[in-house]
Amino acid sequence: MDFKVAVIGGDGIGPEIVAEAKKVLNRVAEKFGHEFHYQDILMGGASIDAYGVPLTQETIAVAKASDAVLMGSIGGDTTTSPWYKLAPHLRPEAGLLGIRKELNLFANLRPAILYDELKEACPLRDEVIKDGFDMLIMRELTGGLYFGERKTIEENGVRKAIDTLTYTEKEIERIARKGFEIARKRKKKVTSVDKANVLDSSRLWRAVVEEVAKEYKDVKLEHMLVDNCAMQLVRDPAQFDVILTENMFGDILSDEASMITGSIGMLASASLNDTKFGLYEPSHGSAPDIAGQNIANPIATILSASMMLRYSFDLDKEADAIERAIKKVLTEGYRTKDILSDGLSFVSTKEMGDLIAARIEKE
Repeated sequence: MDFKVAVIGGDGIGPEIVAEAKKVLNRVAEKFGHEFHYQDILMGGASIDAYGVPLTQETIAVAKASDAVLMGSIGGDTTTSPWYKLAPHLRPEAGLLGIRKELNLFANLRPAILYDELKEACPLRDEVIKDGFDMLIMRELTGGLYFGERKTIEENGVRKAIDTLTYTEKEIERIARKGFEIARKRKKKVTSVDKANVLDSSRLWRAVVEEVAKEYKDVKLEHMLVDNCAMQLVRDPAQFDVILTENMFGDILSDEASMITGSIGMLASASLNDTKFGLYEPSHGSAPDIAGQNIANPIATILSASMMLRYSFDLDKEADAIERAIKKVLTEGYRTKDILSDGLSFVSTKEMGDLIAARIEKE
């Protein structure tokens, strides 16, 4: 099968780690009989340098004409880079917000996996992590408090800020449906997280999720209040499969989940629209302080490419092959600098990509 992939190298370490993800994808293509057609486009700081804006109409057009977008990282040093002397709408991150809006990317997926080989990096006790965990947080990305009406006014000489949390049943239904569909590809369990004991928006959220769940009788649904979920993530993370939640709760919980994996260099993410189209990127930043040194960890980007195969292209066996290869490399003791510990073998960014690509095999 042939697929068109728009590639945004981005800024900082972005081009380095994307190169390794493409290396692994090319190995997958060779082993499984596919072909990936890449088209490089600019966004973020690189686009500012070339065109004076962080996102161009050409980049949007190429992205829309592709089957998926694979991205490195966007941004630079906020204290020294000239990009951050520009108006906010002209800064690198504005490009990311813009492309999410243009592509209608409403569902953010962030896996949090603790590999056996990296248990020593987890801050939780052994009796808590037990045999590790593998969860996916699905966050609604384009609604809720972050996108509601907001204003700051003065009443009787006192400043007053107002932020509005709004969700429609259609917005909730589409993210819930994504959650149940993806749970079917995993362990068939959805934990819907809300604050239904206080918020009307959460009561609607819970009601709509329950309506959608009737169409997915093979998937177990449970509800959990957000404060309890925050506690359960550090008490018993293995209980979770897919955590489905609204924008602000997802923002907070996904950061908490990322910390208990031990290394942000291992964390992939995807943002999907209402088709199979998605934008895939690592959860970490552009790390300009180590750019060009060939020491960045490319695994998060490689895992993002694996998510692209699974969720946009329905190539589950190929995605499994990438994940097996990563696990094999870690088991063999190879580590980039960020996950290196005593007695293990240091490898560069390019060497890690080579090692993973070499271990891609059909099961």
